[in-house]
Amino acid sequence: MKNQDMRRRIAHAAARILAEDGSLDYGSAKRKAARQLGAPDSGSLPDNQQIEEALRSYQALYQADESRAQLALLRQVAIEYMEQLADFDPHLTGSVLNGTAGRHAGISLQLFTDQQKEVEFLLMRLATPYQAAEHRAADAPGRIYPRFVIDDPRASVEIIVYPAAELRGMKRLQADGSPRRVRLPQARALT
Repeated sequence: MKNQDMRRRIAHAAARILAEDGSLDYGSAKRKAARQLGAPDSGSLPDNQQIEEALRSYQALYQADESRAQLALLRQVAIEYMEQLADFDPHLTGSVLNGTAGRHAGISLQLFTDQQKEVEFLLMRLATPYQAAEHRAADAPGRIYPRFVIDDPRASVEIIVYPAAELRGMKRLQADGSPRRVRLPQARALT
């Protein structure tokens, strides 16, 4: 019982950190929250689903209007980029998809194409500056994928480019049964 109470307290503290600061990922936020609460060991850390539920509660209680407006804006920007990248099978993922995007959130897109160089050529033609980097998949050690971050003034847009065949092997659902990613028609239905 004591461990569950600490886990719940850490989840809510991590949610507050994510909602107010926004610069951390779930893992970093829960470790920071555990330190702030003096949690004795990592056995008390909540899972990401618990943090997401706490974040939804926090946003509903303290940031309802702001969160709703920000989420609508981010989803519209995501759709704009997905339309421009339609030839590369774009998928929306992350907090903009699951509805927890707040004031500091960016947009996460995954592309599935065997024409990875064409993605960068398209980005070069856009008027918005971007940065190129690499993404190392946590669940596939040794795998490196092209990563681009578009510096749109409305929100940063992170794009990770995967080979087309990798979509079939990726998990489709979150632990709670919600989708991990959606294509453009499903993203439009969210707005």
